[in-house]
Amino acid sequence: MTLRLVRRAANAGYRGIFLTVDSVRFGFREADARNGWSALPEPHRLVNYDEEIANKPQSSETKKSSWLSPESSVDKTKIYAGDEDAWDQNTEQLFEQNPTWEDVRWLKREACHDLPLIIKGIMTAEDAIEAVKAGADGVMVSNHGGRGLDGALAAIDALPEVVAAVGDKVPILMDSGVRRGTDVLKALALGASSVGIGKPVFFALAVGGENAVVNLLQILQREMEAAMAICGVESVADAKRSLVTRHPNGGVTRYTRSKL
Repeated sequence: MTLRLVRRAANAGYRGIFLTVDSVRFGFREADARNGWSALPEPHRLVNYDEEIANKPQSSETKKSSWLSPESSVDKTKIYAGDEDAWDQNTEQLFEQNPTWEDVRWLKREACHDLPLIIKGIMTAEDAIEAVKAGADGVMVSNHGGRGLDGALAAIDALPEVVAAVGDKVPILMDSGVRRGTDVLKALALGASSVGIGKPVFFALAVGGENAVVNLLQILQREMEAAMAICGVESVADAKRSLVTRHPNGGVTRYTRSKL
């Protein structure tokens, strides 16, 4: 992300900025590598990064004026040539791989002083606290849809400790794994202010365009309303943590019904 891009978003009327902090490196996309998906086919390109990719490398004195974090501009041929086996391993070169909380302070100061800044990719109470200290107006609990680190904790399992740490200071959002209206209700009951959905939107868009996305959102709404009614929850504000419990055996072994 560059300062120029953030200011473009603000000028276009966007009402907030999400800074994803869990993707300085991507998980290796084995399916992409097997399928030969290593570069965008012509004439497709990352249009929002055209100016950044085309720029010549900057001196250490001018880097901060353009980039979120100190980094030279990237040679376009490295992004589009497909030198690495998978596309994400090529696009990694766009990003600063050593960000710090000082970068968050800088972004808030330089471009988001009048915009809410949400830090996305938080999975621990410690990071949530640091994000708020750095100026975040909210945090999003996310494991990047499970596409980053194998064996990472589910976002909904990390949610309660983040809520306990900073839930009284900033809104807590959550994504990763939200597929049903019941998932939305669980997240709200565990303290999330709202949830995000990713893959379902892309799937719906691919299958049926805008109308399919509208239908998807209506399905989620109906499912959530039904779940609330069945759970005896009259309003979202009434969704409390007591609604959610873990599997009696931790979800690992088969559930055994207690004897009457």
